[in-house]
Amino acid sequence: MTGPARAIVADDHELFRRGVIAALASADDIVVEAECATGRDAVRLARQHLPDLVLVDLGLPDRDGLDVISDIHAECPFSRIVVLTVNEDERALFRALEAGASAYILKGVAADELLRAIRGVIAGESYVSPKLAAHLLQVMRSPARGPLSELSERERDVLAGLAAGETNREIAVRLHLSEKTVKYYVTNVLIKLQVRNRVEAALIADRARRDP
Repeated sequence: MTGPARAIVADDHELFRRGVIAALASADDIVVEAECATGRDAVRLARQHLPDLVLVDLGLPDRDGLDVISDIHAECPFSRIVVLTVNEDERALFRALEAGASAYILKGVAADELLRAIRGVIAGESYVSPKLAAHLLQVMRSPARGPLSELSERERDVLAGLAAGETNREIAVRLHLSEKTVKYYVTNVLIKLQVRNRVEAALIADRARRDP
């Protein structure tokens, strides 16, 4: 990347938004090009500026933050999305990552840690706030209870598609479902298997197939 990373900040709490912008302004490698307080404007500004980064709150007043992330990821695939939220729920974390977020940061993070996380995202890394990451690691290290046992029959069908490398559209055609429904099942599979992405889910499916 040549020049500073270009960012958009979307948060309806003006005081917090100003604080984030001030933190970013203290860095010479990041420049904030636009700010907004709604999901509608976040998508519009992302489409207009095609920024390197979009910092977005999950609790926007007009639209579900997960839908905003999904729309930005679909329309601006080269923009890296950073979630800033008070939501510590693991389901929200997994759904945000599945929707296209590269980082999930809890509000209250220190400015230097925020900048460190964002620079990692710019470099192509992912980031999850340590408090959530430590808990997820503990869950993943807990004794196995047969990770596929909690999946419904339909979720197993979707997982089989992930293991075969099928896209959501291909899975939808095979199972005679809509892509939106398949996306819902994929999210459930990731949550139930406690994995971060489709690749990890496919690895679990392959391991179960080889070692039933």
